Amino acid sequence: MMPNELDIDLGRKSRRLRVDTPVRLRWLAVLGQTMAVFITHFGLGFPLPLGLCLLVIAASTWLNVGLRLKFGRSDRFQEGPAAAMLAYDLLQLSALLYLTGGIENPFSLLFLAPVMISAASLSGRSTLGLTLLMIAAATALTFDHYPLPWFPGETLTLPFLYRAGIWAAIVLGAAFTAVYASRVAEEARKLADALAATELVIAREQHLIQLDGLAAAAAHELGTPLATITLVAKDLEKQLGSDPTYGEDVVLLTQEIARCRTILGKLTSLGDDSGAILGDLSLRLLIEEVVGPQRDFGVAISISCDGTGLEPVCRRNPGVIYGLGNLIENAIDFAKSEVRISGQWTNHTVKVVIEDDGPGFSPDVISRLGEPYVTTKTDRRAKIEEGSGLGLGLFIAKTLLERSGARVDMDNVPLPRSGAKITIRWPRAIFEGGRNMPTRQELQTTWR
Repeated sequence: MMPNELDIDLGRKSRRLRVDTPVRLRWLAVLGQTMAVFITHFGLGFPLPLGLCLLVIAASTWLNVGLRLKFGRSDRFQEGPAAAMLAYDLLQLSALLYLTGGIENPFSLLFLAPVMISAASLSGRSTLGLTLLMIAAATALTFDHYPLPWFPGETLTLPFLYRAGIWAAIVLGAAFTAVYASRVAEEARKLADALAATELVIAREQHLIQLDGLAAAAAHELGTPLATITLVAKDLEKQLGSDPTYGEDVVLLTQEIARCRTILGKLTSLGDDSGAILGDLSLRLLIEEVVGPQRDFGVAISISCDGTGLEPVCRRNPGVIYGLGNLIENAIDFAKSEVRISGQWTNHTVKVVIEDDGPGFSPDVISRLGEPYVTTKTDRRAKIEEGSGLGLGLFIAKTLLERSGARVDMDNVPLPRSGAKITIRWPRAIFEGGRNMPTRQELQTTWR
């Protein structure tokens, strides 16, 4: 529903893997690997190919030095280089394990680290590639490797079944870690993008409110020179009103000046928060204002309003107008021929119900409606290009309405009828109070 905002990079660049992160982790790995090799060889007296092990560790040291010289601490990797760095870490660890016992080495558990980092910061495709590389390396180390370092003159040979169990544990652990970490990271990314898009909408509405104040200020500043022009025009009308050459022009000038004064008066009222009539809307007028721009799309829209007592009146709220308009636009997109909107109120609550006669919400998404990036475009027969929805429209509409104190429920109409049903409820005191955002405690108390 917001093509301009959705085309903006909502922080994706800032979530790329920083160069400093793998460099610091690699320094930690170099330190740990060096200590493990020295303790094994000199502390425990287990023979191992010390020179080759130190050569493999030195490769990581020189790589880190090169990265420090080429990149700054705040630079970030693109997807490809970041995946290549993690692939190198896997291969370097594989080489070190090959020299120190292969899959039998207890430190083979470190295979999980690059996969987990990839799942948290890179795409699913890169994570899958690294996972497959890790499985291939673990499989090769199961069958071919240097002997596990042990006491001189003794050889420790683990049964193949035990080695196969270690391989299975590492592979399954890596797969579970990759899936779990990637799902958590993806949900966090989606929520961050959706909240960023919502902030853009709210910022745009704030700009509109600020423009109201600027218009009022401009009207006030223009009032004085316009009053002087009015006096001069009236004098000219008295002197030249009957003149056949200039009389009609002077009268027209006087009329246009009066029109300018009327326009300035309206601009002044836009920035007035004292309860001007343009800032107050009854429930019916609120629905009519939202529905007005939607009546030319070939779908019949029926409006009914009824309730107990006086009809509620609210302050004009751009967030509420946008949220209701978005929901009604969605209903029109999916309706076959009719959209029904009803406003209802009691002494305690105000309710707006939006129904359409389309196919309704699909059962597999109905429980997640209103969450970011949950779209119904491929589940309901839209009159626009199928699959074009990104799922942010409902999330933004729901968020804006909830900021005004409303509770939004989405469901299907009862059988045998078909269609979607969205119910928006406000506590009447909050609806009529004109507050933009009730406190969390107020909402919890109200809806408990």
